Amino acid sequence: MSPTLYGIGVGPGDPELLTVKATRILAEAPVIAWPAPLEGEGLARTIAARHIPAGRAEIAIRMGFGVDRAGAEAAYDQGAAEIAHHLEAGRDVAVLCEGDPLFFGSFIYLFGRLSPRFTVEIVPGVSSVMAAGAALQAPLCAWDDAVAIIPATRDEAAIEALLRQTEAAAIMKVGRHLPKIRRVLERLDLWDKARFIERVGLPGQRVFAPATVATLSYFSIILVHRRGNAWL
Repeated sequence: MSPTLYGIGVGPGDPELLTVKATRILAEAPVIAWPAPLEGEGLARTIAARHIPAGRAEIAIRMGFGVDRAGAEAAYDQGAAEIAHHLEAGRDVAVLCEGDPLFFGSFIYLFGRLSPRFTVEIVPGVSSVMAAGAALQAPLCAWDDAVAIIPATRDEAAIEALLRQTEAAAIMKVGRHLPKIRRVLERLDLWDKARFIERVGLPGQRVFAPATVATLSYFSIILVHRRGNAWL
């Protein structure tokens, strides 16, 4: 049987949100890889820690999580080379990925490098958007609603255009872009219908009402529905 590269979604933060399949593969895989900051363990490894047996070989793919795309590409090149070494030796490798591997996931860049050469299996995980809806008790969509997933890093005009074309939206990676997002939502009369959550599933999780939100971290999500509530 050929060795397999597994992309394992570990969810947004709560270790109990890993799927049964994900925990089984982590218990069996001889090699674990994970995206990591330049120093320290990294969120994906922290989330999955209780499900990783002692003695596994581990590959920390270290990079600066900023706008330096060239640095990130180099880190993925190196990480892919280390993973390929184990796969060529007949060892399965499980790559941890926050949220879902194919939804803004770090695994995407390893998949692009390694899938032409090796067998790949992807284990979906709970995305931060789904976890945010659950934590906020805010149904994202219903009936025949269209939903937009919008990075707050997009320019103001693009965000407004996307919001005008949809009934519901999840705005991600908010952080320093909050003033821009607020201007757009207020122009569209959506600010008071928005729901705000920061660090969903993590110990520092915080929920804000429109009247109280002043700043948000990068790890924040805004859910908004044109009807206010999806069931209306």
